[in-house]
Amino acid sequence: MGRIRCHCLAENCVPQRTLDTTMPAQQKKIIFCIAGVLSFACALGTAAAIGTQRWVKGTILCKTGALLVNATGQELEKFIGEIQYGLFHGERVRQCGLGGRPFQFSFFPDLLKVIPASIHVSVILFCTVLIIFALVGAGFFMFNAFGSPYETLHGPVGLYLWSFIACSCGCLIMILFSSEVKIHHLSEKIANFKEGSFTFKTHSEQFANSFWIILVCSLVHFLNALLIRFAGFQFPFSKSKDSGTITGAVDLMY
Repeated sequence: MGRIRCHCLAENCVPQRTLDTTMPAQQKKIIFCIAGVLSFACALGTAAAIGTQRWVKGTILCKTGALLVNATGQELEKFIGEIQYGLFHGERVRQCGLGGRPFQFSFFPDLLKVIPASIHVSVILFCTVLIIFALVGAGFFMFNAFGSPYETLHGPVGLYLWSFIACSCGCLIMILFSSEVKIHHLSEKIANFKEGSFTFKTHSEQFANSFWIILVCSLVHFLNALLIRFAGFQFPFSKSKDSGTITGAVDLMY
């Protein structure tokens, strides 16, 4: 036997469906498409950032050479070289008063013994996870825009989950890489690799474009979570205030 809800108007019981007061389907489709495109762009941006040498750029002072001649002012510039590197390789210009000599270097396998390898590998691992979940999120955003999602990981709950994981991975990448550069003095360790009689010290350094791409990707995934909420879907584990409330209805049993 079934249960029918109806409104009684002028002695006639007219069945009435529940009205959808949320955002129209067309607007939801547009929002999910935008979020999907943003997620896919983040995956491409992260993949491009991994392969570049523009995570850190700075200058390295040849401390030994500068002390030998007691260099100051403009003379000190003859002992300041440049360095830039990414997650896999980089380049530096060695300046010790006799002109600059460029060098290419690779983290694998050359520098593994002098750098904090566990942190460096973790950064690469989280970059890979970020790309994967950004692509997964892009696919599910498009599935929710044009398909018929289930109320499981295929639906809004999954969209929140993929966005949260991708955003968290981006934050972890920045935290780990920042600690590797600033706390473990990565630039100095690279500059002093296989340098017997000369000692190099970081003169200046700053994070370059590829590092900030990861920050932008993290913010984009956080924005995607807000777009899901703007589309009318509650955050996970939050209860709707008007769930289960129906007014003006009469139950008929058969």
